[in-house]
Amino acid sequence: MRIKQALRKFCRSLLGAESPTSDLVRNGLQLGKGVHIGPGVLIDSSHCFLISIGDGCTLAPNVHILAHDASTKIYLGYTKLGRVVIEKNAFIGAGSIILPGVRIGEGAIIGAGSVVTRDVPAGSVVAGNPAVVVDQVPHYIEKHRERIQSSPVYPAEWTTDFGVTEDAIRQMREQLADKAGYIE
Repeated sequence: MRIKQALRKFCRSLLGAESPTSDLVRNGLQLGKGVHIGPGVLIDSSHCFLISIGDGCTLAPNVHILAHDASTKIYLGYTKLGRVVIEKNAFIGAGSIILPGVRIGEGAIIGAGSVVTRDVPAGSVVAGNPAVVVDQVPHYIEKHRERIQSSPVYPAEWTTDFGVTEDAIRQMREQLADKAGYIE
């Protein structure tokens, strides 16, 4: 755990502040250990007891996880419900929407902005609307491992969380003008 994250956690414990998911867990959300929940994540509060998120998962900013779909209510008088199971070590990219009745397999990666309407096999990379399998995690990781060798790489401290310097910002902007890079 990075220093700033540890400090925030310590301060919350001193102040007695609860995490944003405390009420959801009290109401039945099954939340594993070491789950990272980014800012703006929405977890269906009215049916959180139908949602399970495994150990080590990451929910990037603005992910929405829905266990109900009320689009049928005005026509049928009923709302569709479904379990959502996100198995351990899955990564859900920023702005993705996970719909009711979906299981995301262990170690899967969901690309940013994806709409997941059906089950995702373990170890798969999916993207799109609706999300479809575009790669397998081992192949995807190997491609990036190779790209790191010829791309700019920056220390973790080069973020706003750690007070990135103006010089570092200038350097990153120049180096990333026409290609991607990586940060620890």
